Amino acid sequence: MSLSLFCHLLLCCFYEVFSSASASDTISSSAPVRDSETVFSRGRRFKLGFFSPGNSANRYVGIMFNLPSPTPTVVWVANRDKPLHDSNGILTISEDGNLVILNGQKQIVWSSSVSNSIRNSTAGLLDTGNLVLKDSSNGRVLWESFQYPTDSLLPLMKMGINKFTNTTTFLKSWRSPDDPSIGSFSAGIQPQYLPQAFIWNNSSPYWRSGPWNKQIYIGLPEMKSFYDSGVDLVADNAGTAYQIYTNPDQSSILYYSLNSTGSYQEKVWDPNKKDWMVAWANPRSECDFYAKCGQFGSCNPKNSPKCSCIRGFKPKNEGEWGKGDWNGGCIRNTALDCERNKTDVDKGKQDGFLKLQTMGVPDFAIWVSSTKENCENDCLKNCSCMAYSYYTGIGCMHWNRSLIDIQEFSTDGAADLFIRLAYSELDANHKKRIPVVAITVSTVSVTVTLCGYLFWILFTKHRGRKRKNEAFLREASPNYYKESMIKDDINKVKIEDMTLYSFDMLANATNKFHWASKLGQGGFGPVYRGKFQDGQEIAVKRLSQSSSQGLEEFMNEVVLISGLQHRNLVRLLGCCIERGEKMLVYDFVPNRSLDAYIFGSHQEKFLDWSKRAIIIEGTGRGLLYLHRDSRLRIIHRDLKASNILLDEHLNPQISDFGMARIFGGNQDQANTIRVVGTYGYMSPEYAMHGRFSEKSDVYSFGVLILEIVSGRKNSSFYNDEDELTLFAYAWKLWKENNIVKLIDSKVFDPRFEKEVVRCVHIGLLCVQEYAEDRPNVSTVLSMLTSDIADLPTPKQPAFTGGRGSSEQGSSNSQGSVNTDSITVVEPR
Repeated sequence: MSLSLFCHLLLCCFYEVFSSASASDTISSSAPVRDSETVFSRGRRFKLGFFSPGNSANRYVGIMFNLPSPTPTVVWVANRDKPLHDSNGILTISEDGNLVILNGQKQIVWSSSVSNSIRNSTAGLLDTGNLVLKDSSNGRVLWESFQYPTDSLLPLMKMGINKFTNTTTFLKSWRSPDDPSIGSFSAGIQPQYLPQAFIWNNSSPYWRSGPWNKQIYIGLPEMKSFYDSGVDLVADNAGTAYQIYTNPDQSSILYYSLNSTGSYQEKVWDPNKKDWMVAWANPRSECDFYAKCGQFGSCNPKNSPKCSCIRGFKPKNEGEWGKGDWNGGCIRNTALDCERNKTDVDKGKQDGFLKLQTMGVPDFAIWVSSTKENCENDCLKNCSCMAYSYYTGIGCMHWNRSLIDIQEFSTDGAADLFIRLAYSELDANHKKRIPVVAITVSTVSVTVTLCGYLFWILFTKHRGRKRKNEAFLREASPNYYKESMIKDDINKVKIEDMTLYSFDMLANATNKFHWASKLGQGGFGPVYRGKFQDGQEIAVKRLSQSSSQGLEEFMNEVVLISGLQHRNLVRLLGCCIERGEKMLVYDFVPNRSLDAYIFGSHQEKFLDWSKRAIIIEGTGRGLLYLHRDSRLRIIHRDLKASNILLDEHLNPQISDFGMARIFGGNQDQANTIRVVGTYGYMSPEYAMHGRFSEKSDVYSFGVLILEIVSGRKNSSFYNDEDELTLFAYAWKLWKENNIVKLIDSKVFDPRFEKEVVRCVHIGLLCVQEYAEDRPNVSTVLSMLTSDIADLPTPKQPAFTGGRGSSEQGSSNSQGSVNTDSITVVEPR
């Protein structure tokens, strides 16, 4: 009997422990969390419960790391401004489905305040540290703590402004180590001008990072690229700008926090010391404090005094400056010539620029669509332009106001800043740099001789490059070299800068082009996945011996995109022309093409509306680069879902430039008798008359937008809906004011309905029949990012006449349902 009783008690204890463990990550109305209880995430990385900070006796509900630390590391606080004063608090689900904190009198102290909450909701703590309130019947997320951070930033948490989800997330410091209520400091992303990270003291700027160059913040030259640090910034022209990071080293534990003194720190857990180590912090020195030296003042932490006026400027108040009060800043020694005489400036005495190296650039940088060569001239033409800089990854930056918050760095990696000065100021500086005329005269002959020698070397190199280019093109395709436009553009291409791979190297990388390595087949030929010995993964496009189309594609891609670099364009690494083979080598893009996700694939569930919106915008940015920002102005001519590849983060990359064409600087459109592209994506003026332009790509982009929104191919309406094309169906629903019916039911969410309908509106504007009615790509991007609030009413698209339609302008000439690229069609 004693043994039986013991076994019964043991069984009861086991049941209690098992029940507690199984529900340890969930909060419900029937399973609340009391002050003495703790909720753990499923992997036990985080815990949630009541705590008292520092020496305070107040009680708060918070999320903490589940680590063997002597004091809890709190990363989120629910009732930070409404503490409990005893140990009778309860965290539970209220009758209206909200997550609430109740005091001992059952009064609500804090609530998730979800207006559309559900009665049968539950809350759970995830292993990311995110506390999520969801509808337990279908798993729909109603509220999450990641959207309401306190002072800490965890992996996958977004900090900034997200227009897609209409959320704003900033870190807000504790008032003190003993008081988690909102303090004086906040940190976030400033989306105006070029996006950058900021810390504010109340509402005043306290520290800033400098602009983001798609790898690092350039005001932090010691920062590693996001491939190493895990930090990335997502930004658009509509005001969306948020920072997100992942932990690239899964063996370590780290997070970012903003403490009560305004220091933004990266903290890494040291398992040996069982404590947090500060790996990185800002501000680091006095020069990191915003506008330390005032307008036109430069700060160098290694100098004494730390502040100095930029050359060509002097202290605004000499007395205050001498006392170490630099807030007044500096003023010009000499007014700009363009300001003194705006109507007639002597070309020989124009304003010029003083180069300052390794600088932290001033605040309020404006991005300008100028090439590196034109950045200076465009600034010089604008009298209000005070300085310029060109930085890889950002491009041309101008400053049209007083320069503020400039810092001088001692390390490489910062920007070169060019300050505008009056000609007389530059001339005076030049004279000071040459105190001994005799030395100059004695070195003139040596300098002239040296310059002549260097000129001869450069001329010989240029002639050799041209000959090498011509030899390459002749060897790759003798007939194509003679007949096509490639010869005209030979000097625009640096063949010697492109890697030429050997046949054996590519054969080894692809396991001798084994069928198991084959990724797909196109008009060019098969595409194989490969890996070099150093681990780099590649995609190899191999020209079929019987493919005449692929030969032209090969030459086009070599000439057109060998030097293009953009995050939304697939990157060409090199080529191979050995043994009669012609192969192109690209970066491997792991997630295949967009059509595999949106047209009936089992993976379609991964592309929710937020991801589809990012794909639409990213494709538009890649197209804008081709049309306006690249060294060559390129018309793609075959933009479609199968030519949009998705990287590991499902970001889009435009591929397949075999049908693309170069436009001259002042060229708006061109004619051809060889119409290439894909039925359903070709604009009417191109398909019927052979005229192509930027608006041809805009038309294809519009079709792509409608396909992404609807989840259906343009040609899928051929046998249903009594319509010929997708945009015919969209146009019909538009006129019936029932456009919601077009939206893919798998991604439809009432929260995003307005955004999706706006995308359909933009898509219809892009597929209007006449090219002059369509917006250009930059305007489309402004529409997508809501820079343009009021959209024009679209006109009837081309090819909208279905089999049962009698509308004017309909055409049955576009009745093909084939989505493969076509090589040649003779236009009417």
